[in-house]
Formats: sequence, structure tokens, C-alpha cells
Amino acid sequence: MSASKGGYVYIMSNKLRTVLYIGMCANLVSRAYQHKNGQGSDFTKKHQCSDLIYYEFFEAIEEAIEREKQLKKWRREWKEDLIKKVNPTLKDLYNEIDGCD
Repeated sequence: MSASKGGYVYIMSNKLRTVLYIGMCANLVSRAYQHKNGQGSDFTKKHQCSDLIYYEFFEAIEEAIEREKQLKKWRREWKEDLIKKVNPTLKDLYNEIDGCD
């Protein structure tokens, strides 16, 4: 059995913070860059979700997949509370992670 690679769960939003997009990836810097440059999902392109406002790292990619599924089922209010615990001003965190991976 091979060791699994870690993964991230992240939340992107638009400039007005009216739309939240939850995703999962192995390389957060690369994926956030794609969203910023219109190469992310069709949903993020359509709703202009280019700001990274939240992320979590998991040692096992399987854990990240499960967390993504869990968060997608949450009420918006719960998601906003989670985000504000680590990012109270809802600022774009991309510059803080750029170069981390």
C-alpha cells in the first residue's frame, strides 16, 4: 500500500464575497493561481471567484476529499463562521500562500 499525498480544501470567493466556491486539490498555490487567471472551474469563471479566502491542509488526500464533501453540505452561515475564525476580514490569502508549495 503506497502512502497517500496530502491535500487542501479551499474556499474561493468573488470581490463582493457574495459567492462561495469550495474545492479540493493537491497543490493549493497552482490551483488558486488557475482560479485567479480564469482557468479554474466553469463555476468560478462565471461567478468571478478569484480570491482565496480559506484553506485547510490534510496529510492524506482522502481526508481532504471527505472534508470537501462535508463543507459542501454545510449552511452558508456555518461556512462564513468557519472562514471568519481564521480570516476575519475575508481578505484574499493568495499572496500568503504563493511560494508555499
